Formats: sequence, C-alpha cells, structure tokens
Amino acid sequence: MKQLAFSILTALLAICPAHAVEKASAQRLDEVVQRGIHVMPFDLEQTTHVFSKTAKGGIQQVVVKVPGNAEQIKLIRRHLSNISGEFQQGDFSNPAKIHGDTMPGLAELRKAKPGQIAIVYKELPTGAQIDYSTDLPVFIDAIHQWFDAQLSDHARHAVSGHAHHHGQ
Repeated sequence: MKQLAFSILTALLAICPAHAVEKASAQRLDEVVQRGIHVMPFDLEQTTHVFSKTAKGGIQQVVVKVPGNAEQIKLIRRHLSNISGEFQQGDFSNPAKIHGDTMPGLAELRKAKPGQIAIVYKELPTGAQIDYSTDLPVFIDAIHQWFDAQLSDHARHAVSGHAHHHGQ
C-alpha cells in the first residue's frame, strides 16, 4: 500500500507544473547534467529533485523514483549530508560548479553569516532532504530564487513540491 501511494505521489509530482518557473533551454539542461555528473554521485535518471518553498525558506529533497533502490538512496544521503555541512559553513561552491557563479540567489546565500540560515539535513525512507529556514527576508527571497533557478536548470529531473510533502 505504501509503495502504491508513493508511486501515485511521484506520478502526480512529475506532471505538476513548476509554478511558473520556465524550463531552461535544451542546451542548458544538457550542460547542467554534464556538470552535475562531477558533483552529484547519484543517477539523475533514477532520482527526482523536489524543491518546496516555505514561508521561512524551503525544503530540498532528492528521492529515488523506484522505492527500495538502496544504492541510489545511499548516494543521495551521502551527497545531501555533505553539502548541508558545506552550506552551514557558507560554502556554496558545488551549486556554482553546476549552475554557474551567477545563479540567482547564490550571491546572497554566500553573504549569510553562520546561524542566519538554519540548514538541517534529514534522511527520508526514499532519499534525503535539506530544510533551509531563516527569519531574514533577504535570505528567504534568496532561497526562493535559488530554488526557482534549480527547477529551471534541472527541469528534466526536478519538480516543484509543497511543504506538506517533506515528511514523505
């Protein structure tokens, strides 16, 4: 029953529009995939990025498309655990390697002092997530811009989610 519910949720997320985020050009999507191979250890074709904006920031999830894909779940967890630690230190170099230094929201996120943005890693049954939250409007806006840019650049492998899905 759980597996059926997850499959239905995944299908629904895959067909939902990305809330007015325009998909990048085919060339840009291909470039992002090629650069991403050197940063993200998991297989983009076997996983889905879910970006859910919240009132205080957002929740980034990476989940497997097929429940029980233990190898991809392990790779997702390792990657998100590592980058959440980097982000807590103000190191956003990995997103820049994939999306470029001019990625929307990235310059502002790099200006955050330790503790201004709470960055919390959590394992999910089908992958992992990072919850970004702050009370500072400048950083909330930066997180939202950053999520929109990722939705655009990862359009083939990402969906816009809703905050109530984060406990999946």
